[in-house]
Amino acid sequence: MGLLDTISGPRDLRRLSDDELETLASEIRDRLIASCAPVGGHLGPNLGVVELTMAIHRVFDSPRDRVVWDTGHQAYVHKMVTGRAREFDRLRVEGGLSGYPSQAESPHDVVENSHASTALSYADGLAKAYAIRGEDRHVVAVIGDGALTGGMAWEALNNIAVANRSRLVIVVNDNGRSYTPTVGGLTTALTTLRTSPRYEQVLDVIKRRLNAVPGVGPAAYDALHAMKKGVKDAVAPQGLFEDLGLKYVGPVDGHDRAATEHALAQAKKFNGPVIVHAITRKGFGYDAAERHEADQFHQVGPFDPDSGEQDPKGTIWTNAFTDEIVRIGQRRKDVVAITAAMMHPVGLHQFQARFPERTFDVGIAEQHAATSAAGLAMGGLHPVVAIYATFLNRAFDQVLMDCALHRCGVTFVLDRAGVTGDDGASHNGMWDMSILQVVPGLRLAAPRDATRVRELLNEAVDVEDAPTVLRFPKGQPPEDIPAVDRVGRVDVLVRNGVKDVIVVAVGAMAETAVDVADRLVAQGIGVTVVDPRWVKPVDPALVELAREHRLVVSIEDNGETGGCGAVLLQTLNAAGVTTPFRLHAIPQEFLGHAKRGRILERIGLTPQAIALGIVEDVTAVTQPDAARARLDAERTV
Repeated sequence: MGLLDTISGPRDLRRLSDDELETLASEIRDRLIASCAPVGGHLGPNLGVVELTMAIHRVFDSPRDRVVWDTGHQAYVHKMVTGRAREFDRLRVEGGLSGYPSQAESPHDVVENSHASTALSYADGLAKAYAIRGEDRHVVAVIGDGALTGGMAWEALNNIAVANRSRLVIVVNDNGRSYTPTVGGLTTALTTLRTSPRYEQVLDVIKRRLNAVPGVGPAAYDALHAMKKGVKDAVAPQGLFEDLGLKYVGPVDGHDRAATEHALAQAKKFNGPVIVHAITRKGFGYDAAERHEADQFHQVGPFDPDSGEQDPKGTIWTNAFTDEIVRIGQRRKDVVAITAAMMHPVGLHQFQARFPERTFDVGIAEQHAATSAAGLAMGGLHPVVAIYATFLNRAFDQVLMDCALHRCGVTFVLDRAGVTGDDGASHNGMWDMSILQVVPGLRLAAPRDATRVRELLNEAVDVEDAPTVLRFPKGQPPEDIPAVDRVGRVDVLVRNGVKDVIVVAVGAMAETAVDVADRLVAQGIGVTVVDPRWVKPVDPALVELAREHRLVVSIEDNGETGGCGAVLLQTLNAAGVTTPFRLHAIPQEFLGHAKRGRILERIGLTPQAIALGIVEDVTAVTQPDAARARLDAERTV
């Protein structure tokens, strides 16, 4: 048994010698690599915070002192030293450890935080609460330089700076990257701090030399110390933080545990908010991660732990967007691209390489991305904003009031829509089609395959008088599903037998719907499967198709409340269509982490479950007396 398996909590770290702590750090890195190799995960960020995490837990007393991680993907080491190291063989596996902090797992996990730039606000509230209640407790917020590019972090800092009673230590984990190198003015400022001589070192040299001068030396030093802010600005310009009124400590080498502990201990003594600036390297200690140019294994798929070679991913939905946006850029010089610190994950890297002057990475600032896009549109360009579906939630007001109200031609491309699985509740893109339904004038497309990604993207960027949205899921797309007909703008995918059932398949659920149709035909039920392509607004042709059938079934990879099916039902009711309706969607709940297939099975979004329900519904519609008798018999039993 190694040292790591003897750690049941942070207090165990305080009994270890320096040599034992060095051994423990090595064991933690080995465990991180071994645990992530089979299933993937956020390896790079955690390799970079091993010593930093150990130092935090040796200086502060968690869970009495609260440690908040921003974002939670750098909390694997925290989980290990809080007694969960032996469970890492089931990291990000259904029933095993979450890839993010989880209140259900441990009292050491404060918030289930995986949307960036929020930790400082949580920490501000916690620290104020403890001050008001008179509790002797510290709050530590660990935030990366990438997350500091988010506006919410600066809103929090603005308030923390005047919270003089808050015993709050902000640890800036500065590795120069979020997914990829951090961008913007903040980066320049942090680089200045990172590369300047440390104020404390310079001042210590001056102190020793002046105090050695007989008579006038000590007095000269005191006078100089009184001007310490001027000296500090000259040798290590911390004005970025200190001008806000925040005490600044650092920069410190975050891989030097002893130096980091000293800096944290100094910060702990200060009865007010303090920033500790720690310099780290993502992927530290694992050559394959440090050499990986794209993202230092920020989020890696399964890989060989010895070579670092990743398993091939194959073609994914994002690839179709990556290729097509470059083609569009070549054809249209007015098309520009925006992303929020996710150039490679959303597939804009090739557009950036081809058109660097027309590509903008705004950092973790989705709100700014949306409103800046509105400005670009007002200036005669057509912006394409590519982000994960789950992160669009953060920019809803900007989509509504800044883009739609002003009828701006902005295209939003939402990657990882629907059930994403392994990353848990915060990353499932199951909210976008519901929240976007309330935006007047907005047009929403959901492609069913890679060819439709290209087709609908071209249609979207041709719209200049309203925002458009294109959304597609994570993973590999199905084989192309050809249409047998088109009615209005609606593609007919299956038309077999009499008009018993029309199945409205939204986006990626088209493959499931075609499978459902095969099962229904085998039961002697006539079925039509349609793909609306543009799900908002509802095509009038879809209303008439629904009127012609005995049962309408909608299937979508989105929350059932306020989604495409719910709006379709409202539309049918308003048009006087009385055809019975059945909606299949994601229940409005936070879904635990598991593989996408397992989640879809649990919530009933599989061909077998849907087909079974339709057979029962068709029986109820076509043979109401028999269905009623069966129900009565079931109730009797």
